[in-house]
Amino acid sequence: MALTALDLGLRGAVVGLFLVVCAVLLLRTAAVHRAAHLGAALGVAGAAYAISTAPYFPLWSFGWSSPFIALAMGSPVILWLWARAIFDEGFALRPWHGAVWVLVAGLGLMTFNGSTNWPGLAAICGRLLALASIGFALLAVAQIPKGWRNAIATPRGRLLVALIVGISVQIVLSAGAGLAAIPFRAISLTVALGLGTFGVLSVWMMVFDPPENLPAVAAAGGGNGQAARAPGPLADAGLSAPDHAALHRLRHLMASERSYRQEGLTIGVLAVRLGMPEYRLRTLINDGLGHRNFNAFLNRYRLDEAKAALADRGQAEVPVLTIALDAGFQSLAPFNRAFKADTGLTPTEFRRRAAAGPTTDAAEIASSN
Repeated sequence: MALTALDLGLRGAVVGLFLVVCAVLLLRTAAVHRAAHLGAALGVAGAAYAISTAPYFPLWSFGWSSPFIALAMGSPVILWLWARAIFDEGFALRPWHGAVWVLVAGLGLMTFNGSTNWPGLAAICGRLLALASIGFALLAVAQIPKGWRNAIATPRGRLLVALIVGISVQIVLSAGAGLAAIPFRAISLTVALGLGTFGVLSVWMMVFDPPENLPAVAAAGGGNGQAARAPGPLADAGLSAPDHAALHRLRHLMASERSYRQEGLTIGVLAVRLGMPEYRLRTLINDGLGHRNFNAFLNRYRLDEAKAALADRGQAEVPVLTIALDAGFQSLAPFNRAFKADTGLTPTEFRRRAAAGPTTDAAEIASSN
């Protein structure tokens, strides 16, 4: 009885965690990232799986429990589609993908809800469901090599790989237990623990996302007033032709269209504009351009624009706040911190030196660190 109570408690927590994941995905990235909707759908399916496989959940007849079972049993298909959206650049959802999900979910409904009235048919559907679940889990893992090199280059990418592999392993083990006629009650607590682990990892990645949220000035060097500036373009010879083309488009967006000025610009928004997966863009920014993270990349452009404006004598009467906001900073305090870390001077000091006289080369100041 104590183990059953622990099982039910864990499942309740799992449902909450997966709903948090869904909310974060839909609120933060659904409008700009094609994988977000599938990730949210996988979160809903995970919550439904935690509910429908819980002790005492009614499985003997069609009724209010059917939507939970359909969502849960169709989760291997959603996992496969989510993995494709992450690692396959040419992926696009098609109507037949929905038909495949309906087929697998239908097998699940017949397996669990039809066992009372049609036990023979339910047994056949159960075996087909188990085989299909294993197949789609393996297909999900098979997507990883398509983007392996870029994925493992970032902590978030490695976590995505771990999630896909871990969820796939759990699906295979659960389906294998069904084929071996092992009572689900014997593995119920293990399933709940696994779901809880995936939920915690997903929440950590979606809510906290440490690699992207590090402040751009966090690595400012020890007291010398110089930021750890990105070294600029690295060995481009090691990049593929598509990566070269992506870097060219990225530089055009930032230098010509000044996308860094956009309020609320995220790496997801930029990835959609470039037509590439988010993890690949992050790898290009880190490895192709040498920046620590996305914020450092944005601030490089913002600070360069601000320095040029401050060194322009024609803008001597423009308030520093206006220059900071025009460059893309949201307020004065972060701008002042980033500027001091980058140049060793406050914006006002920088402007004063630029206006000091003919001995000061304003263009040189604007391009200096």
